[in-house]
Amino acid sequence: MSAPKLLILYGSQTGTAQDTAERIGRQAQRRGMQVKAEALDSYNVANLISESLVVFVCSTTGQGDPPDNMKNFWRFVFRKSLPAGSLCRLDCAVLGLGDSSYPKFNFVAKKLHKRLMQLGASVLLPVGLADDQHDLGADGVIDPWLTSFWERAQALYPTPAGQSLISVDEPLPPRFVFRFLDDVTENRADRRSVPEPPISPSQTRTFPGRVVSNKRVTHASHFQDVRHIEFDITGSDIEFTAGDVVMMRPCNTPEDVEQFCQLLRLDPDRQFTLSPTNCSVPARLAQPCTVRHLVESFLDIAAVPRRSFFELLATFATNELEREKLSEFNSAQGQDELHAYCNRPRRTALEVLTDFPHTTAELSVDYLLDLFPEIQPRSFSIASSLLAHPNRIQILLAVVHYKTKMHLPRKGLCSSWLASLDPTQVSQCVFYLVTDICTFVAILLPFSNVLYFGCRSQSKDFYCSSEWEEMEKAGQLTLFTAFSRDQEDKIYVQQRVQEQAELLWDLIANKNGYFYIAGNAKQMPTAVCDALKEGFQSQGGVSSAEADEMLVAMERAGRFQSETWS
Repeated sequence: MSAPKLLILYGSQTGTAQDTAERIGRQAQRRGMQVKAEALDSYNVANLISESLVVFVCSTTGQGDPPDNMKNFWRFVFRKSLPAGSLCRLDCAVLGLGDSSYPKFNFVAKKLHKRLMQLGASVLLPVGLADDQHDLGADGVIDPWLTSFWERAQALYPTPAGQSLISVDEPLPPRFVFRFLDDVTENRADRRSVPEPPISPSQTRTFPGRVVSNKRVTHASHFQDVRHIEFDITGSDIEFTAGDVVMMRPCNTPEDVEQFCQLLRLDPDRQFTLSPTNCSVPARLAQPCTVRHLVESFLDIAAVPRRSFFELLATFATNELEREKLSEFNSAQGQDELHAYCNRPRRTALEVLTDFPHTTAELSVDYLLDLFPEIQPRSFSIASSLLAHPNRIQILLAVVHYKTKMHLPRKGLCSSWLASLDPTQVSQCVFYLVTDICTFVAILLPFSNVLYFGCRSQSKDFYCSSEWEEMEKAGQLTLFTAFSRDQEDKIYVQQRVQEQAELLWDLIANKNGYFYIAGNAKQMPTAVCDALKEGFQSQGGVSSAEADEMLVAMERAGRFQSETWS
């Protein structure tokens, strides 16, 4: 009797769903199963009808959208022409990763779960709805969901008699073996240049851009350092419109790279090639590659490590105290301790290695790509228009910098890296262009508009104030401001929306206007929507339910869009 097979398909935007999928894969390997995990758009979806057991792990992006690496699958699986019983031989389960502070919480997982049942699949258990807002993070839902899944899966697909299982204390084989060039004879014919990064369906182009301006736009006394950064894209033939997003992949700091190499006793200038054991070599890694390039540009050593990091690290621990602590962090019972140690103070993976020196000394270089995820690109709304600024891309960037109980302040990897780029030096970024997100600065430039702008202080964080002033003088903009801290009684944008209910009703109901919200995802979007619907009722004489339906209809028609972040 052969070992049962498990296919894990994931849709991941930032790497979290991929990490969870790989974690499920490791659990399956230890149970003696044949496992394959891959992105949904890398999988030939036509083969799904012949699969026996599949776990889908997916996140939700934007306004209920699927991640970039499952968009093709999403379009295919929702074709109306698919027969109702086409997946009748499939046993499956769906695990969603989301954040309940967003209105479309786990929308993709819920919709996929329903669609799989419509196509005749046998769903082994209810859809898992992991929530970043849970006291224990996503694992507060994932752990019990996986326990239920394995109970069902192993009842249907038992491990063959006599097959030995792999203990959790024993490391699984690495995905890659490092071949250092002083250990093997280098064949120059095997040298390959760095390939272009893969482009997802929603990405239209990848290109380098030179930094030509990097200015702080908040007052020096303001707590938040916000930058207006401009890039020269001359010669790229790139075109973008209002709503497009640019993505950039940062680098680790030279100091972190040096410390990492010292901890693991690695020569940063040493060259190596990768020999894969059960997967392909990452497209972004040149072959051969230096240790410095790997650590600087690929391994996410400055991120707060996920639970899977401690799971693998524990298998190398020989020091009793370190092994006990790492095993506790990897257990379901130890998640409170792990959050207190790692997540709440935002301790980085590099800092964890320094806290466990005996285990770090035992690490094998072959496991580096299993231990550290790939640095993911970050998304930024484009804050410029080619009509006003030809051959330029501009972004407005808040530099992440805050304190926890850790000795050193916490810094955002990408925002700090971008803020450090010097226009007087040769500083370049590799961009990915993505569509379908709105940003006010880009949208407002070509049109006549009404803008409600809220911030703390007119003198400290009133972004793009000179641009708004010029547009007002040119008759292109009607501006309403809410500076919440400039007077004793705080004033917010939702109050300005309430005050201008008559104007907004005329623009939306009579002139087919569009309404956009951008800002913090906490209270503001809900408060603004409530104020808008109150205006529908007071000015249009509609009921509360009818006002709700009006906003839903606007969203369906693309006339209402919200870009928020937490």
